[in-house]
Amino acid sequence: MKKEVISTSEAPQAIGTYSQAIKVGSTVYLSGQIPLVPKKMELVEGDMQAQINQVFTNLQSVCKAAGGTLDDISKLNIFLTDLTYFPLINEIMAQYFSEPFPARAAVGVASLPKGAQVEMDAIMTLVE
Repeated sequence: MKKEVISTSEAPQAIGTYSQAIKVGSTVYLSGQIPLVPKKMELVEGDMQAQINQVFTNLQSVCKAAGGTLDDISKLNIFLTDLTYFPLINEIMAQYFSEPFPARAAVGVASLPKGAQVEMDAIMTLVE
């Protein structure tokens, strides 16, 4: 199967040797998103809620560029520098997803790029 690169200016540009997403057949592999504001390529201002919302906005933009929505995500990985924000992740995630919710992992990590407190990557399955 051919790999298709997915790219949009509505999400932060790749800052390394990776693509925003790669589509293979009906599966889209979304790279990790941190709370960068796409136009500035700087972390969003504000608290953890602002960071989580920005990450979901960035993921949403990449999903759209690939022809899907957040509801097409089948697997979501969440990386947090502080697991005390786990309840906040659940609260905000309920605003972006509807049932059936994606499979998910939430992992505590020591640090993330650019000092971000949250990063998420995902696998999206498109219905053809």
